[in-house]
Amino acid sequence: MSTEKPLLEKMRLDKWLWAARFFKTRSLATQAIEHGRVKLNGARVKPAREVKPGDRLEIHAGDADWALVVRGLSPQRGPAPLARTLYEETAESVARRAQQALERKLAATPQAAVKGRPTKRDRRQIHRFTGN
Repeated sequence: MSTEKPLLEKMRLDKWLWAARFFKTRSLATQAIEHGRVKLNGARVKPAREVKPGDRLEIHAGDADWALVVRGLSPQRGPAPLARTLYEETAESVARRAQQALERKLAATPQAAVKGRPTKRDRRQIHRFTGN
């Protein structure tokens, strides 16, 4: 009897997204799939759909859009360098993400820095501006 684990041929999509570190939890990966932010071979799928090496994925996570090819499967979540070996990003996806990052850097919106209620200083500036 062998103690070696057999190599995986296929696994659940939500588990693969978690193991490849695209989402922090499997439930977040499941939500993204159900909301149509993840496509497998160009089609919307369910979280339990099986993924195998050679499949193409399109992932919209946060501000980034990824287009990649599955290269490996892992039954558990490992360190980031190991997770990057599970997929290969397409050249056009790399270029598109670099362009999006540059656009975000150059055209930073002031709303992105605003969080929660205005401070006392902000409130005074608002009152000076509006004349109240």
